[in-house]
Amino acid sequence: MEPRADATLEQQVEVAAGAALDAGVRACLTAVAGHLRGGPGGRIRGGKKLMGLLAEARGRAAALDEWDVVRLVQDAVDYADGRILKPELDDRLRLFKDGNRRVSHEEPLGRITAAGYAYAAHAGEEFLDAHPEAGAPELIGHLRDLERDARFLQAPPDRPGRYVVPRGTAELALWLERILCDGRIDIEDPAEAARKIVTSPDALALLAADDEGQLLLQAAQLKRRSAGLEGLREVVEDLRSSEHDLQRALEGQPWIFGGRFIGEAVQRRLVPGDEVDIPLIRGDGTLHIVELKRAMSLRGALVKRYRNAWVPTAQVHDAVGQAVNYLVGLDENRDRIREEFGIETRRASALVLIGHPAQQPDVPEGRINEALRTFNSHVTRVEVLTYKELVDNAHRSLAGSP
Repeated sequence: MEPRADATLEQQVEVAAGAALDAGVRACLTAVAGHLRGGPGGRIRGGKKLMGLLAEARGRAAALDEWDVVRLVQDAVDYADGRILKPELDDRLRLFKDGNRRVSHEEPLGRITAAGYAYAAHAGEEFLDAHPEAGAPELIGHLRDLERDARFLQAPPDRPGRYVVPRGTAELALWLERILCDGRIDIEDPAEAARKIVTSPDALALLAADDEGQLLLQAAQLKRRSAGLEGLREVVEDLRSSEHDLQRALEGQPWIFGGRFIGEAVQRRLVPGDEVDIPLIRGDGTLHIVELKRAMSLRGALVKRYRNAWVPTAQVHDAVGQAVNYLVGLDENRDRIREEFGIETRRASALVLIGHPAQQPDVPEGRINEALRTFNSHVTRVEVLTYKELVDNAHRSLAGSP
């Protein structure tokens, strides 16, 4: 998708430039503004170059600890990339300026919230009528059960305009999810698989009655993983692929990063001003962030010759520095992140994915991998891989699956 560029984004960049203290940061943001105003006839333009200039400005500001500017530029990136919409960007900018938020959305949101409270009150009254001896803990537990079951809302075909929250479905889904996580069954997303099964009575009955159901599930999973890996390989080898294209190809496939990870965290913005590309959760519950750089479209070399050895170039060091800054922020906000999101970040680690050996055909692939592995052995908590090595590792893992 083409990055969005309009007057709202231009205003965001101007505010960020005004907040910058360092002349170099202001120069980077001036370059962004110049690009925006450089379209034919003075029209605003976007394109991949816009995203590159924004990333450069964000990195320069982060290196100088200008976190207000980092936050403003990150909001601009999110807006251009379609992650946030104009009303949210306007609100964030108003709050930055110590202004007031828009109130035009308050009434419809208030109605929705009121309807939720009304449903909860009605459900609570029904529960207490049926269980007059129940106390506050039992009532809260009942409402929590309704919350979990509501995720499996169904629309009966014979009752148009009406919806049903089937009781006990969440507990059944959790039980099925645990089964799918155990033993020989290999499911990419057990929670999603369980949701589909429990909301389809036919599928649930078929699986329960089939002694070979595990083999069928495993075969289907291998097929999905193989297709996902092939799709990733195509994006990695495409000279036009952006970081956003690579992110979309990797999202929802934590298995590609190895068996240490049980899934992805929902929240990507854990620290003000920072938004990680892919937040993975390890088996011990700790965070592992993945920082994505370009693959075949990366400008410049991955390694260079220095004193009879191949060593990583400056852009590899810059990417690692960015990942380290993320880890520092996670460390400093550990208690708040654990309390708000239930994610442990004290022992968080990072993976930087960058480049492809085919970019540097004059250097053997083995030398590039060896240079990065040597570099990794001297860096704590951060690992650097090329996209090709990641894909090759995942392919070997897939080929070795039972």
